[in-house]
Amino acid sequence: MRPIPPVLALCTVLLAGCATAPKPLQGSFASQSPQQAAASGERVRWGGSVIEVEPQATRTCFQVLGRPLASNGRPREVDASEGRFLACRAGFYDPAVFTAGREITVVGALDGSEPRTVGEYALTLPRIAADAIHLWPERVEPRYRYDPYYFWSPLGYYGWYGPSIRYHRVPYARPRDAAPPADPAK
Repeated sequence: MRPIPPVLALCTVLLAGCATAPKPLQGSFASQSPQQAAASGERVRWGGSVIEVEPQATRTCFQVLGRPLASNGRPREVDASEGRFLACRAGFYDPAVFTAGREITVVGALDGSEPRTVGEYALTLPRIAADAIHLWPERVEPRYRYDPYYFWSPLGYYGWYGPSIRYHRVPYARPRDAAPPADPAK
């Protein structure tokens, strides 16, 4: 077996540092999903999309649709659900900030369960006594403008007569939930 070249080892170490979770979300946790929740007191790190925020007198509870987490702790954009769960933390969290559909990751210990209903269906949701609740920034959908002549010219930007003025692939990002830009012609 040949030894790993030092450059390859260095690149691997540097790239491994790029996919780290925020400080409050780091640690070792049970590898169970909300559907598999059983033992109280077990530390978990779960995340998903906020369904509802319930401010109470001394704490705020979040009802969350659980989704699998990426290596950095952020919920993945998949249609799969790991089940619903409740996350309660002392203090006031504004429902105007933690709106339905926002992504959060919760770290804490399992603290029993609560009966809830979805429509007429009765559910028993696991509850987490949260130590940390991380609200992720909204995802943006990149849009690009393409140069119509880019594919036609075999010389690319430098055409037959030297450099020319052209539009290039320019990333433009807007929040996914934002309305499309107004048409100036109207």
